[in-house]
Amino acid sequence: MSDDDRPLDELVRYELADGIARITLDRPETRNALTGTMRDRIGDLFDAASADLNVRVVVLAATGKGFCTGADLRGVTQDAPPRPEGAPERAVGEVARVIQRGWQRLVTSVLDCEKPVIGAIQGIAAGGGMHLALACDLVIAAESARFISVFVRRGIGPDAAGAYLLTRLVGIQRAKELTFLGDDVHAEQAQDMGLINRVVPDDELAGAVEELAQRLSEAPTQAIAASKRLINRALDVDRSTALIEEAWAQEAVTHTHDIHEGTMSFIEKRDPDFKGW
Repeated sequence: MSDDDRPLDELVRYELADGIARITLDRPETRNALTGTMRDRIGDLFDAASADLNVRVVVLAATGKGFCTGADLRGVTQDAPPRPEGAPERAVGEVARVIQRGWQRLVTSVLDCEKPVIGAIQGIAAGGGMHLALACDLVIAAESARFISVFVRRGIGPDAAGAYLLTRLVGIQRAKELTFLGDDVHAEQAQDMGLINRVVPDDELAGAVEELAQRLSEAPTQAIAASKRLINRALDVDRSTALIEEAWAQEAVTHTHDIHEGTMSFIEKRDPDFKGW
């Protein structure tokens, strides 16, 4: 059966067990290039996981020899209403609308997910696939992984929030180097420059991700959500705004079950049993 004949929920699989939600790209014959429907399903799954109290952590992974090579350019189609007589084939604003509602929405769904997101990266992560990986809160890569800001090789500028993400992760000069040259960045290089968190041997990737996911599934989820929001905002706001938001985040967290449990476990000299709310 070709991937065109497979159900969408097989191309992008979702599983939830013991607080760990797993989103798996399963289109290995294309190195997990995303069709529009696959892209939108991933965004929907992140939105749903964000609101689901059963979810404590999300793992984003892929099958085969590549994590994701971005958009499937061979199958790009657009549904559009009939055009009035004399209208151009492509009107101003149409491309921007597709970008905003497509890959930008996908990357934003990862950044805004209220649960911590772990990216498990093997093989190639290129273009939008690279940015999807880097949007994850914690990124563990196999030694075989390569990150490629491939846009310049196609004669286009970066999308999928690439300039936003890269500048915040590695600074302006490194972001320009990655974007202007489009060179392959191997996993060890990516770790050295701060793009990712950890590199492990290929056969240890699944185990390392599972260990981290298990740890986060037992953590105080609301406290992590507050931390994620504050850190993601830190470079976008002035100091006064950052400190106000920090104070109100603390206010919100003080009303959770888990802060009470954390305090009592300390007093009673036992391990905490966090619930995630």
